[in-house]
Amino acid sequence: MNASNESPAGAAAAHAAGTHAAAIGAASVGTPSAAAADAGDLVIEVRNLTKRYGRNIVHQKLDFDVRRGEIVSIVGGSGSGKTTLVRQILGLERPTSGTIKVFGEDTATIDAASARMMRTRSGMLFQQGALFSSMTVFDNVAQPLRELGRVPPDLLHDIVMLKLEMVGLPCKHASKMPAALSGGMIKRVGIARAIALEPELLFLDEPTAGLDPQASDEFVELIATLHRTLGLTVVMVTHDLDTMVALSTRVAVLADRKVLVAAPVEEAANVDHPFIHEYFLGLRGRRALQALPPERRAKLPKAALEPALSSVEL
Repeated sequence: MNASNESPAGAAAAHAAGTHAAAIGAASVGTPSAAAADAGDLVIEVRNLTKRYGRNIVHQKLDFDVRRGEIVSIVGGSGSGKTTLVRQILGLERPTSGTIKVFGEDTATIDAASARMMRTRSGMLFQQGALFSSMTVFDNVAQPLRELGRVPPDLLHDIVMLKLEMVGLPCKHASKMPAALSGGMIKRVGIARAIALEPELLFLDEPTAGLDPQASDEFVELIATLHRTLGLTVVMVTHDLDTMVALSTRVAVLADRKVLVAAPVEEAANVDHPFIHEYFLGLRGRRALQALPPERRAKLPKAALEPALSSVEL
């Protein structure tokens, strides 16, 4: 996918973002503190994290960082604790031990008011969209704004329509129920809801799962456009190698109950570990890595540059 050739949805997102800050600013949504203004600061800081379920140890002394403006993909085998890590960062689960800081605030000791403000600074796209089936598209996107409790009705309408435009959905879809939408449209509504409060931090759980190749490419382009135009920091759990390679600033590889490496994908692929060999240097991994630009391909291990032909093509 060539990000320079924007689809209509990507162009709409970029255009809509031009008026985005003014509209949401009028709704008095929380803004970052001065301490969080530097481009290189840590948005997420996880230290010495251990998570147990009974005798089952999922994470053990795990460290993980995300800096402002990054797109960090979390990858790992089944049962490696990718979703569990995200749930702990979001405050949906408590770690057994260790510390998690989001926007510099320790999630274990934060007061209720600060926790509410933190939630307005984060958005989440769940794997299946997680829309309220009894609500229209409009009401699903409006829900976070209504929970905020201080958005005038006229402005709420304008903001919701703006969000739909930003994700490439015509306004005619606002009155539809989720059951009338395709899988790709559901994900776009989910993204619109996730950015309703102008978050700084966006979590994506398998964003392209269930999409056909064209829809997947278009959704990847949409994420890239929103990341660029809104200045988002993105944390993404994905099994899709093409999505990971196309979007990621860094890749955090979970194995052996910890983050083995968190680095650009071409550097992560050089780490000598059985899971990394299997994940990055198998047929699908090589095919995805070979789509990197030449200057990044030059940093890959030689094994990643072997022909990525399937048995059908041989």
